[in-house]
Amino acid sequence: MRALNKLLVANRGEIAVRLIRGARALGWSSVAVYSEADADAPHVALADEAVCIGPAPAAESYLSIARLIEAARATGADVVHPGYGFLAENAAFARAVEDAGLVFVGPAPDAIALMGAKRAAKQRMIEAGVPCVPGYEGVAQDDDVLCAEGERIGVPIMVKASAGGGGRGMRRVERIADLASAIASARSEAASAFGSDELILEKAVTGARHVEIQVLADRHGHVIHLGERDCSVQRRHQKVVEEAPSPAVDAALRTRMGAAAVAAARAIDYRGAGTVEFLLEPDGAFYFMEMNTRLQVEHPVTEMITGVDLVAWQLRIAAGEPLALAQDAIRFEGHAIEVRLCLEDVTQDFMPATGTIHRWRPPAGPGVRVDHGLADGLVVSPHYDSMAAKLIATGATRDIARRRLIGALDDTLLFGPTSNRDFLRRILAHPVFAGGDFDIGFVERHMADALERERPPALHRALAAAAMHHLEAVALAERAGLDASLLGWRSAYADEAPMILDDGDTRHACRLACDGAGRYRVCVDQAWIELGLTASADTRLDWHHAGVHRRAHALRHGACLWLAAEGVTLAYEDVLRRPPASADAAGDGRTVARMDGRIQRVDAVAGQSVRAGDTLLVLEAMKMEFVVAADVDGTVEAVHCRAGDQVAARQLLLVIAPDT
Repeated sequence: MRALNKLLVANRGEIAVRLIRGARALGWSSVAVYSEADADAPHVALADEAVCIGPAPAAESYLSIARLIEAARATGADVVHPGYGFLAENAAFARAVEDAGLVFVGPAPDAIALMGAKRAAKQRMIEAGVPCVPGYEGVAQDDDVLCAEGERIGVPIMVKASAGGGGRGMRRVERIADLASAIASARSEAASAFGSDELILEKAVTGARHVEIQVLADRHGHVIHLGERDCSVQRRHQKVVEEAPSPAVDAALRTRMGAAAVAAARAIDYRGAGTVEFLLEPDGAFYFMEMNTRLQVEHPVTEMITGVDLVAWQLRIAAGEPLALAQDAIRFEGHAIEVRLCLEDVTQDFMPATGTIHRWRPPAGPGVRVDHGLADGLVVSPHYDSMAAKLIATGATRDIARRRLIGALDDTLLFGPTSNRDFLRRILAHPVFAGGDFDIGFVERHMADALERERPPALHRALAAAAMHHLEAVALAERAGLDASLLGWRSAYADEAPMILDDGDTRHACRLACDGAGRYRVCVDQAWIELGLTASADTRLDWHHAGVHRRAHALRHGACLWLAAEGVTLAYEDVLRRPPASADAAGDGRTVARMDGRIQRVDAVAGQSVRAGDTLLVLEAMKMEFVVAADVDGTVEAVHCRAGDQVAARQLLLVIAPDT
C-alpha cells in the first residue's frame, strides 16, 4: 500500500463537494480547483486549499491537463480524483497524472481508452462473451459506409458517438431518409463535446429498460458487483430518475447481469469503481451498451441500499488496499430513488437556464439525502452542465422511497434560474412510474403534457398578486420603521389596484384589494378570490383560503416574485413595474439568444429567404446543442453573430424582415 495524504479534486459542483468530504473522512487533506467563474463556489470554500486554473470556458480550465497537473504539484497533492464529466474518462489525463508520479483514482489509462471508444469496447465485450446490441462498429467512418450499414441494420437505429456518453452525439433515426442528416448532426456534437467525431450504429431496442451494474475491483484481481440501478427515465437520452434495485430485476436476473458485468471488468483488467450499462428487454434478455470507467452520478442509490461507501473504496483502492468485500456478503436492503435537479426549462426542450441563485434551501428528513454544490448568490454560468443537485430518498419499500422523494421535492426551495423540480415531482407521482412498469420511452409516452407550459391555477395567480403586494409593503414598513400590524389599514373602502403578472409565457391581468393587514381580495378570470397571508421567517409564507391554512414560499426581487405553492413553482414579473425594455429585446422578426452560450454555427446570411421553422444557427450551452429557428417567414435582414462568438441571454442575434 502507498501512503496517500492529499487529494486534488479535478472537478466542480456537487461531486467536488462529495469527494472533498470523502477525503476528509479518511483523514486526507483536499485541494479544490476552480475556474474564474467558480471563485465563490461552495467546493472552493470547503477544501483545505484551492487553486484557480483559468478562465470560465472548460477548455481553458477544467479540461486543461497541464493546469491540473501544475495545481497538484504546487500544492503537494499526491492523488487526483477526476469525479465525473470533464476529464474523468480521459486516458491522456490518467496517463499524465501517473507520469507526474501521482496516483490517479480510477482504472489504468489503457482501460479508459478501450472503454471510451464504443467501437473497440463492443469488440472486446463480444470476445469476452458479453451480449451486445447488433450494429456496426467498424473502422470505416465515411458517411457512405455508415449510411449503407444503417440500411443493412434497418430502422429504428441509434447513431452514437464512439467517444462519448450522456446522450451527447446520439440520435435516434426512424426513417432511412433521415440517417444522413442524423450522422452529420451527431458528428458535429460529438466533435464539440468529446474531440472525436467517430460514430457507431446500433439497432434501436424498443421497449427496453436501461439497467446498469455497479462493479468494484481492486489492484489484486478481486472483482465484485453491487447490484443494479434502473435508469430508464430519461430525457434527451440523459438520465433523470435512477433507482436501486430495479423493479424489473429479480435475484436470478441480478446474478446473470452481475456475472456479465464482472466478466466485462475482468476482460479489461479493471480497477476501482465502474459501471457496466445494459439494455434489458421485457423477456429478460440484456445487451451491453457501454462501460463508464468512473464514479456515476447515480452512485448514491447503490450506497443507500448496500451501505457501501463507493467514494471511500475508490480512495482506498487507489492507495493499494485490497477489497475487503466478498460477493456473497453484499446485502440489498430497502429501496432508493434519486432525481437530478437541473437548471433548465422543461417546456423549452429542456433548454439550460443560467443566472443567480437567489435562494436555495435543500430538503431534510428521514431517509432523505441531498448532494449539491449550491449556495445563495451563486451565479450559474453557461459553461458547465445544467445539473445543480441530486435528491435521494430511501425506504423499506419502493413506494415509501417514492413518496418520501415527492415530499423532499415539495420541501426543496430553489429561486433563481428555472429548474425541473415540478417536472420531477410529476414523474414520481405518475401512476405508470408508481407501478414500476416502464421503459426508456416513459417520458415521451407518458409525460407529454408535462412538457407543455400550463396556465397556472387561478388560486396560484391570486396568491402571487397578494404576495407581491404584501412583501413590498413589509419591506417598506421595515425601512420606514412602521408597525407591521398597520399594513393595509385605511379609513375608507379598499381601492382596487390593477396588476399585470407575466410568468414568462403568459400575461395575467387581475385586480387586487387589501381589506386590512394580510387580508386580500383578488379578481382573476372575472372571479373574486379571498385569501389571507402573513409572511414569516425567510421565504416562508403562511396563508389561508376557504378556511384551509396552507404554507408556501415566496421571494421578491425587484419586479420579480418567485412563488412555490400547491406543487407549482413560477417566477412572476409585475409588468406595470418592469423597467423599459433594452434595445436588444426581441420584436417581430428579431431573434435573440434564449440563454448564455456560444455560437456553434450560423446557417443564415443577409438576403436569404427563410420560412418559420428553418434553422438559423446552432447555439451551444452547458455542453448541449440547441437549434435556433426562424419564427416568421421572411428575408434575413442582418446577422449580428458568427461561429465562435460567446453570447448572453437576450442578445440580438439576427433580424428577419417578415413577409407582408
